[in-house]
Amino acid sequence: MEHSDKQGRTALAAIVLFYLVIESLGVTCPIRFLTGVSCAGCGMSRAWLALLRGNLAEAARFHPLFWLPVPAAALLLFRRRLPRRVFLWAMGAVCALFLGVYLVRLLNPGDTVAVFRPAQGFLVQMLRRLCGGA
Repeated sequence: MEHSDKQGRTALAAIVLFYLVIESLGVTCPIRFLTGVSCAGCGMSRAWLALLRGNLAEAARFHPLFWLPVPAAALLLFRRRLPRRVFLWAMGAVCALFLGVYLVRLLNPGDTVAVFRPAQGFLVQMLRRLCGGA
């Protein structure tokens, strides 16, 4: 096994472990927790849980790109075996899809998963407390 492949697998395992720990603490999204603004992947965990329960429609409602991290992870793990141009194009497409869906969801006032509420973020609340506000 190549050293970089082992590093990639180690990094992927560390990310999964990190998210399992924060989920167990009740923080479903560290970015949303800190800023009050959903991240581009908000709803992803709930989507996979819905899929595991057999509810594809609910999974797609939580995040329509819930399926995309699997092929993206495969691209990252096998990037040295792909032509560089193919890898860069594919990862660019993944990023563009996530950015597009993220913007549509943030701009949709009916979307209850992806939200823009900076006043509810931990950082703003801490600043208010430090500055004497309630």
